[in-house]
Amino acid sequence: MFIVDEKDREYRFGDHGPKYLMQGPRMNFALVQFMPGQDFRAHYHDVMEENFYILEGTVTIVVDETVHILGPGQFIHVEPKEVHYVVNNFSAPVRMISSLAPYQQVDKTEVENPKL
Repeated sequence: MFIVDEKDREYRFGDHGPKYLMQGPRMNFALVQFMPGQDFRAHYHDVMEENFYILEGTVTIVVDETVHILGPGQFIHVEPKEVHYVVNNFSAPVRMISSLAPYQQVDKTEVENPKL
């Protein structure tokens, strides 16, 4: 058992990206934030499945070239090998939860971002 306080962790890219509250041994759990116009590289995982639950704001999540616009209270599950891309094309920050399982230390292949 352990307890983590979000304020003791940092976003990967300063003011955005994932803020991992747990990495392994069985899953990753992160708070993710994107300011308007921010994104991350499209990628897929060979083994891990990824989930996003939107807490605040609106976000575009592209999965295998299908565009999904999601808002607070919505959840999306991404299977292994599905290429996914997240971008905040809206005027307010987006905050969401991300979980990945089963944990793999290295399981990410980046691809070219889709044209939206």
